[in-house]
Amino acid sequence: MRFAILALTLLLASCGSGPDPKAAMEAMTAESLLAHTRKLSRDELEGRAPGTSGEELTVKYLAEEFRKLGLEPGAPDGTYYQTVPLMGITSRVTPALTAGGRPLPLTPGKDFIGVSRPQVETTQVKDSDVIFVGYGVQAPEYSWDDFKDVDVKGKTLLFLINDPPLADERMFKGKAMTYYGRWTYKYEIASQKGAAAAIIIHETGPAGYPFEVVTGSWGRENFDLQRPDGNKNRVPVEGWISLDKAKELLKAAGRDFNALKQQAATAEFRPVPLTARANFEVSNAIRKVESRNVVARLRAASTDMIDETIVYTAHWDHLGKDANREGDQIFNGALDNASGTAALLELAKAFSKLEPRPKRSIVFLAVTAEEKGLLGAKHYAENPIYPLKTTLANINMDGVNPWGKTKDIVVVGMGQSTLEDVLAEAAKDHGRTLAADPEPEKGYYYRSDHFEFAKVGVPALYTDSGDEYLDKPAGYGKKKRDEYTANDYHKVSDEVKPDWDLSGAIEDLKLLFEVGYRVSQAERFPQWKPGSEFKATRDKMVKD
Repeated sequence: MRFAILALTLLLASCGSGPDPKAAMEAMTAESLLAHTRKLSRDELEGRAPGTSGEELTVKYLAEEFRKLGLEPGAPDGTYYQTVPLMGITSRVTPALTAGGRPLPLTPGKDFIGVSRPQVETTQVKDSDVIFVGYGVQAPEYSWDDFKDVDVKGKTLLFLINDPPLADERMFKGKAMTYYGRWTYKYEIASQKGAAAAIIIHETGPAGYPFEVVTGSWGRENFDLQRPDGNKNRVPVEGWISLDKAKELLKAAGRDFNALKQQAATAEFRPVPLTARANFEVSNAIRKVESRNVVARLRAASTDMIDETIVYTAHWDHLGKDANREGDQIFNGALDNASGTAALLELAKAFSKLEPRPKRSIVFLAVTAEEKGLLGAKHYAENPIYPLKTTLANINMDGVNPWGKTKDIVVVGMGQSTLEDVLAEAAKDHGRTLAADPEPEKGYYYRSDHFEFAKVGVPALYTDSGDEYLDKPAGYGKKKRDEYTANDYHKVSDEVKPDWDLSGAIEDLKLLFEVGYRVSQAERFPQWKPGSEFKATRDKMVKD
């Protein structure tokens, strides 16, 4: 079969006269992109949290826009909606820690934030020994085991953020983060080990965001997918502690943070028991929520390729409204991710202009609950509407470039798949270049919806704004990114700004359109490149 014949590069030739992609791309405009972004980030939507009236308004708007473009409903029931069964959990986690025999005062929301994902109303952790587990990594392929033979069942584990910082490029991809560095992995390994609690020490630089971002996201209703077992095997308490309080805890326990961090950066590290104990009182308010992904399809022109699919994704959700705040209470999420969802609509508009249609089907998927752990994308990956085996690619958008045109476009996680080769060819045709992620240590490849497609083997492309701005001084891009992270990311101030210039976003969308279009017309499927951690999953999938 066609999809079983894999090559290291894509053959991009198409046969016949085919549709005219250049004319279709001209349908995308900065004005329309901005208009959609404004509508999706207006106060009436109250921050687009799942399970709220804001969700209802958002998904109806998206479905209506897809309908107006003439795209067919993408869900099996003939609607534009894929139901995503979520469990909303509002946790109140009260910590009580002692170190060196003395109580350690912790102010929830300031020094500590925690959630409990087992779907029960109350949980207690009593007199649990605290143990420092370094980076908490078990990676047999790197001969790395931070746990060694130490039994940590019932203990409170204290983790460092990210991967071990090693100069050896053969270990943990050098500077670039692997999945072992993600906070989600740390809670997963704690659950596997039977820990009572898992607490990550927050550091702004390695995390890529300040502690306020964590407390802002976690200090409200959190979500998980509804599971038959009610998440009973999850670690009872997942939390973060501020760097200053972690240092205070370790000092009281007779340990030095910097010395422990240095020890943890070696393969010889063993868990370090601390003279500290932890108690947690947990109360959960739980509700079931039927959230929705919004799905539309441009059906393939070729009937024998109708199930061969390219999926564009963007998450429509944001953080909602915090009624306890003074002043502005709405997290509008204009850049994150009203802009990416607006970009999805612009791409859908461009593809709808193609005549004849592409050889393969193009799916536009606006997913829910990305901010709650990529849950909408995870649900789709576990319950795909279109077969994963014949899903050629996922192209994801999480924010657009609001600061003008760039010479380059950044590939997050560069080196993963041959989709980058297609992007490189398209960029060359547009007089542009590719650039690697300037901050690979922050693990952005594992922090948006494409990751759920990658985990199940679908080649996934995720780009970011370029750094080489036209008619701007060197360093302008980094300056704007740093300003956004410090001032607006996951804050109520993430709103449409008067100085936005979306012309660069449209240039980026033209490249993403070209990638999807070229893949839709190509003779062969994209692939993961040698060395990608997702290659084995895809190879097995296409052989079965």
